[in-house]
Amino acid sequence: MALPAVLRRGLSIPVVGSPLFIISNPNLVIAQCKAGVVGSFPALNARPEHVLGEWLDRITTELAEYNAKHPEKPAAPFAVNQIVHKSNDRLQHDLGVCAEYKVPIVITSLGAREDVNQAIHGWGGIVLHDVINNTFARKAIEKGADGLIAVAAGAGGHAGTLSPFALIHEIREWFDGPLLLSGAIGNGNAILAAQAAGADLAYVGSAFIATHEANAVDAYKQMIVESGASDIVYSNLFTGVHGNYLRSSIVASGLDPDALPQSDPSAMNFGSTRVKPWKDIWGAGQGIGAVKDVLPAAELIARLKREYEAARERLGVASASAEATAVA
Repeated sequence: MALPAVLRRGLSIPVVGSPLFIISNPNLVIAQCKAGVVGSFPALNARPEHVLGEWLDRITTELAEYNAKHPEKPAAPFAVNQIVHKSNDRLQHDLGVCAEYKVPIVITSLGAREDVNQAIHGWGGIVLHDVINNTFARKAIEKGADGLIAVAAGAGGHAGTLSPFALIHEIREWFDGPLLLSGAIGNGNAILAAQAAGADLAYVGSAFIATHEANAVDAYKQMIVESGASDIVYSNLFTGVHGNYLRSSIVASGLDPDALPQSDPSAMNFGSTRVKPWKDIWGAGQGIGAVKDVLPAAELIARLKREYEAARERLGVASASAEATAVA
């Protein structure tokens, strides 16, 4: 299962930082890339739309400067998330800006579109598509995606319900391309487990909410630190699509997390007019029990790397640095 060069360059651990709505910004992305994981952000985080070009200019400039100063240890690449659902009226504009900056990796969500994939391939980018089951995985590859992100049970935000072991197994029966796993990955042990299950890379999101660079209010970050897997509620009320949210944020908004009504999935955006998802109702995955402090992103990544290397050593797996030397 060979990864394309862009998904191997500059990685200190096999991790892609997932795009976090509202939270991911240039500060976080740059810090992630410099520390050796793929940093990403949703294009819709850059508001108004002209800000997307400003963000991409800053990210590409700062990473290029960093690479020039550290040719022996270049930064990891970055990715931009595009929502390809019909409700996103910025898609064509944002794709045009990404083409201008030749964004190396595009993560597509909420639908798979052949025209979008062709456009990304046109400037030399690769496409990774979010899927929650094997049926959607097949459709994404049929429409030209280069790789898949298996969003399993326990993932933050819009998550699936399948066990990661079942989902990865079914996809790997027919697909040998780039495969990432999302779902309750908050420590180095889980990163190695994702690879053992058949994924190439781990997709880590919720842990990065509790970092200095993240665009989240302090109360949100602290709630991540203080919460665990049992504090996550799975509901489609807030966006029309099922997702995982912090119980305490639901309570703080005056709702009963144990008696949430169902939303019309065709609503997409808001199932409740009283509160706004992500702003009032805070998303997170079940892996947050591993988050004990609010740290700079580089320190979080260093912790993940220590845990990952310790897990490899415990299981007698060759070190990542030894593997990299062998490949070189």
